[in-house]
Amino acid sequence: MDTQTVKSSRNRLLADTVMNGLRSRNMSGYYTESKEEALAAALRLIPEGSRVAMGGCMSAYEIGLVDALKNGSYHFIDYEDDRDPRETELQAYDADVYLSSANAMTEGGILVNIDGNSNRVSALAYGPKKVIVICSLNKVCPDLDLALKRARNTAAPLNAVRYGGIRTVPCQKTGTCADCLIPDTLCCQFLVTRYSRHAGRIHVILVGEALGF
Repeated sequence: MDTQTVKSSRNRLLADTVMNGLRSRNMSGYYTESKEEALAAALRLIPEGSRVAMGGCMSAYEIGLVDALKNGSYHFIDYEDDRDPRETELQAYDADVYLSSANAMTEGGILVNIDGNSNRVSALAYGPKKVIVICSLNKVCPDLDLALKRARNTAAPLNAVRYGGIRTVPCQKTGTCADCLIPDTLCCQFLVTRYSRHAGRIHVILVGEALGF
């Protein structure tokens, strides 16, 4: 058995474990091996004509979903078109579909997210009728403790480097969390999603290829 086949088999086994965990938490899970499959899975979940919003979600860009929504028959609320950032963020709460990723998740299906402005985690928790989370398997951790550590020490510093021209925080220089208490911190709100009260609201697309941070 070649290396790629071994990796593919292992990814399928891990994805099955995570999807079982999501199911037990009243969330839906789907496994896709590639970015192309992830894009197709996402579009199947978004009816044409839908009002679609998103927070910072590099994975949506990487699989080509943002371009597909902008060029398709959808009402895409573009958070980067920030003539009035607050108004754009508030529109997201009434969206038909909200797009996000996860900073980390557990093998048992718990989602972990950290937010600075808090618009993303608040929309994940409540508001939009449907939430689609695009999460690559490299973000899956054995338990909640390790998922929180990944979110703080891997995802947050990488995002801090990405926002280097906008914000200045210690982890941009050290590459690891400094538990900073400064206005520019990206780690204002931590959201742990362990269960969805509303069936059919949260859909998690797991991707075999590495995406985002």
